[in-house]
Amino acid sequence: MQAIARRPVLFAFAVMQSSMIGSALAQNDPAAHPPVPGVAPPAYSGPGWGLEEQPAAAPESINPADLPVLYVTSVEVLRTSAEPRLDIVRVTGLAASQGWSAPQLVPTYAGKPFDGVLDLELIATPPDQSQAADGFVPVGAILALEEGHPFEGVRVRGSENAITIKGIPGVVRATISVNDCHTCPGKKFAAEGSTAQPQQDLVRKDDLPRLLRTIKASDGIRGADQDPNRLTLMLGDDDTILEAFWE
Repeated sequence: MQAIARRPVLFAFAVMQSSMIGSALAQNDPAAHPPVPGVAPPAYSGPGWGLEEQPAAAPESINPADLPVLYVTSVEVLRTSAEPRLDIVRVTGLAASQGWSAPQLVPTYAGKPFDGVLDLELIATPPDQSQAADGFVPVGAILALEEGHPFEGVRVRGSENAITIKGIPGVVRATISVNDCHTCPGKKFAAEGSTAQPQQDLVRKDDLPRLLRTIKASDGIRGADQDPNRLTLMLGDDDTILEAFWE
C-alpha cells in the first residue's frame, strides 16, 4: 500500500548514554552510546527473522532519529563452544510498520548495572514517511559479549515492553496479542473501557497498541509532533475507521 506523506518536522530524540559495550561498538554516535568493555562489534538484520551479519556503521552514517522498535518478542543468549568462549545475544522484535531499517542493540544507560543485568534497547531507523497499518514487521539483531564480561543477565527494551534473562545462557520469549489494525478500516471504533464484546466488525481501543491517536471528522489537528510508533485512526461521523496509519 502506498505510504501516506508525512509533513516535514524537526525531531528531537535523546538517547541515554551507555557504558557496558565493547570499544569496537560503532553502531551509534559515540557521544550518545560510548564504547563499553565487554562487547564485540554489533551485527544486525533487516525485516524478517534471518540474522545477517553487517559491518559496524561509521558514526557519521548513523541516523540521530533512531528509535526503539514497538515490541521485543524474544531474547536469547547463546554460549559458543569454541575458545574464546563468547556469549551471543540474539533478539527479535516487531516494528510497527514497513520502512524500519538497520535494527541494532544499544545500551540504555551508562555505568555498571547494580543488578548485574546488561540493559539494552532494540532500536532501528524509522521510515521517513507515514506508513499504512499493514501489520507488524519482524526484525532482529545480535550482539556478542566478550569472554569474561561481568554480566549475569540481559534485559532488552522495546517501545512498549521489555524482556529480561536473569541467567546466561538462557532464552525468554513473549507473545504479543495486540491488534495490529491491518483490518481496521471499515470497522466501528469502540472507545477505551467500552463494554462492547469483541466482534468481527468492531475494533476496541483496549485491544490496540497503547500509543494511539483518533481523529474524528469534526476534529482539528494541533501541533506537529509525530511518532512512528503511534497509531493514528481517522474516524467518520459514526466512528467508522476510515484510515489507519503509523506516523
